[in-house]
Amino acid sequence: MALITELSLRSMLSAGIPNPFPIEAGDKITPAAIDFLKGRGIQVKPSQPNEAANDQPSSIPVGVSNRHVHLSQEHVEALFGKGHTLTPLRNLSQPGQFATAEVLTLHGPKGMIQHVRVLGPARGESQVEISRTDGFVLGIHPPVRLSGSIEGTPGITLIGPKGFVTLGRGVIIAKCHVHMSVEEAKQYGVTHGDSLVLRTAGERPIIFPDVSVRVSPQFALDFHIDLDEANAANLKTGDTVLIAGKNGVLHRGEAG
Repeated sequence: MALITELSLRSMLSAGIPNPFPIEAGDKITPAAIDFLKGRGIQVKPSQPNEAANDQPSSIPVGVSNRHVHLSQEHVEALFGKGHTLTPLRNLSQPGQFATAEVLTLHGPKGMIQHVRVLGPARGESQVEISRTDGFVLGIHPPVRLSGSIEGTPGITLIGPKGFVTLGRGVIIAKCHVHMSVEEAKQYGVTHGDSLVLRTAGERPIIFPDVSVRVSPQFALDFHIDLDEANAANLKTGDTVLIAGKNGVLHRGEAG
């Protein structure tokens, strides 16, 4: 949103004021500025919307992710018994991924958290995703990382019904991110590795300024945040957020 005044128009004179003078959606022009343009025979005309931009989606569904564990098959068997495989309980938003019937206890230097859900299928390396609040309970302070980026992260002890495993690394606070299929990425005009600026709707909007975009043929559209972020932004699974910008640049009018 821009406020167009006579003074701002005078500053444009050296560059040449177009005729008709374009007004973007949300812009405000003062009566003195209109008179200034009329005095020079310049019409005021709203800019024509960009049809391609109008066709581009502007919202993304939210998926709130509570603390959970991804296990390697080796650790599945160490914690639940030799030959054990994960038992699907319900499907998750991402194709092929599921919550399992298996739960674990997380044991940290200062405390423990019980009944932490294991997600499937089994992975190549075990990983634990918790919130900042969980970290205080456990006595560990993991970095904010994208899933799979566990180099230099703290470890933790996992306790299952048949044994325990102490991880040397693998605990992260998941960085908020958007999953998209290849086709969805085209529709939204983004590529893998881009970032989006997202905001909530309502009377007290919250801005997420650096949301990583992850694109894969196996993904489905979803904005993933943890429980701390969801509570702060008053969001729940199934809500939607609006796209306010891309790669750190706010759309016109989003800055206030």
